[in-house]
Amino acid sequence: MANTWSFLNDVRILDLSRLLPGPMATQLLADLGAEVIKIEEPVEGDTGRHLGKDMFARLNRNKKSLTLNLKSDEGKALFTTLIKSADAIVESFRPGVMERLGFSWEQVREINPNIVYCSLSGFGQTGPYAKRAGHDIDFLALSGYFGVPSQVNARISRPNVRLSDYAGAMYAALSMSIAIASSKQSGKGQYLDVAILDAITAWTAPLVRIAHEVCGGDPDKMPFVMPDNDTYPTKDGQNIAIGLFENKFWISLAELLKDEFPELSDERFATNRKRNAAKQETHALLCRVFASKTLAEWELIFDPTDLPWAPVIEDLRLFEDPHMQARDMFHDLPDQTGDGTSFQVRYPVLFSEGLGELRQSAPDKGQHTEDILGSIGLSPEDIAKLKDQGTV
Repeated sequence: MANTWSFLNDVRILDLSRLLPGPMATQLLADLGAEVIKIEEPVEGDTGRHLGKDMFARLNRNKKSLTLNLKSDEGKALFTTLIKSADAIVESFRPGVMERLGFSWEQVREINPNIVYCSLSGFGQTGPYAKRAGHDIDFLALSGYFGVPSQVNARISRPNVRLSDYAGAMYAALSMSIAIASSKQSGKGQYLDVAILDAITAWTAPLVRIAHEVCGGDPDKMPFVMPDNDTYPTKDGQNIAIGLFENKFWISLAELLKDEFPELSDERFATNRKRNAAKQETHALLCRVFASKTLAEWELIFDPTDLPWAPVIEDLRLFEDPHMQARDMFHDLPDQTGDGTSFQVRYPVLFSEGLGELRQSAPDKGQHTEDILGSIGLSPEDIAKLKDQGTV
């Protein structure tokens, strides 16, 4: 796909973030056309590099890598020069770190008043938890996520993906896009305080209130605990997902299985309201229904219908799915060295004019150092000297 023009094509972002949330946010912006310069410590590089090639590759495509020691006077001077040409900075340190380095928001806007400065942290820049350490599981716990049951007889267990980290990354990328566009129109930059805990709480808080203030903490009274919208084990030990809370689908299932399971047409289950009032009974009935056949047998029964169902995919069958293949979701992107490939999932929106998000794989540490420093006036001899000093 050709990379078409967008307002991000002439945007330069200096990326000081590490691990998952910050790199995901900046990769989204890089996919959308921004030039993202990943600033890495010269010796160790991004901590994410030590979590495995695949983990790093999936969060850092389309970026450039510049090694720079921000604790040295020479490194600080080079970073100051880069700030003058940048549209945005992203950092994911705990509060106070950037100030100690000499690059707080107040200090940076003196260098470049048009810049957008995004601090993406676990708890934000203010509040009693601001300087606490935290990871995805902690933010979920504090956000009330585990106080919102979604299944009959649900038990607390962590999500299978880093849900709060992804929420924080998405809000950071969206907010930066808006702030950069605003800065280009007004000539005035601004500071973005993005807290991962805030991001996931924005999703959970309304449901926590309903669950505990309105429903008294009783899952049987919670409208979003739906006994007819769940996963169920099949006869062969696999699982099927089906959503029947729209009454037309329940009626269709009852008609389809009326000979074998006439109780599906019982008046006790005739409406969504009645099924929710009898959650345990409804759940037990559907468990019996789906345990009566193998997943393959249910597939033969349901495929000709309009019922909203799906097999629960728990293995590499995901990559064989004909719909995923038709949507061209998965790609192998050649490594920058040409020695191998990295697995990539395309940007999950299709642009009618094309996006060209699979331009290049994640960079090697410091791969673009010479090019970037050359673009701000340093000679090859200057760069070689900085390397010898450990500055880059």
